[in-house]
Amino acid sequence: MTQEHGAAPEEMGEDFWNERYRSRDRIWSGEPNRHLVAEVTGLEPGRALDVGSGEGADALWLAERGWRVTAVDISSVALDRAETHARERGAQISERVTWLRADVTRWSPPEPPFDLVTAQFMHMLPNPRARLFADLAAAVAPGGELLVVAHHPSDLETGVPRPPMPELFYEGDAVTAALGEGEWEVLVDESRPRRQTIDDVTYAVHDLVVRARRSG
Repeated sequence: MTQEHGAAPEEMGEDFWNERYRSRDRIWSGEPNRHLVAEVTGLEPGRALDVGSGEGADALWLAERGWRVTAVDISSVALDRAETHARERGAQISERVTWLRADVTRWSPPEPPFDLVTAQFMHMLPNPRARLFADLAAAVAPGGELLVVAHHPSDLETGVPRPPMPELFYEGDAVTAALGEGEWEVLVDESRPRRQTIDDVTYAVHDLVVRARRSG
């Protein structure tokens, strides 16, 4: 949900994202987020909430590993595309995913709570972001985990082409502030380097990765 093409955050509603997805047959790589794979591999499958699910790669990766997933995105075009990808993988996978269209700035996660809540690259203004993170934390069941991945703000200082709006970027305390004191164990809070090619130029970028477990 990173801002692009000069749009202001308040302009990035369903129409914006639908047009973005219609502009190309595939916006994302089709591969699950590397940090999701690294952090979730080995966890006992249960109920997962994937927020900002896009074309469905993360949700389908989870479903293939036995998770029952609620996948949420603002774009009906992206969700239609994700459902198509799910059907291509067969009923055993597609029936494990519920696709839900919602604007997460005006939405709260459904009940009951989830064993895993994951949000990848949710870049929003501070107030809606804080509300969203509080809602996501509240949606984690006792013993469950919250995983947030984002572009680290250090990218703004190293020439990586990111939207010139520092308020859209954040460090781990923006996530951990939503966690009730004494109720959580923060397992990971770090900046991880990787290489990313943008417009045929390869950059050294950094991702914020925060993973926390709620007390059982």
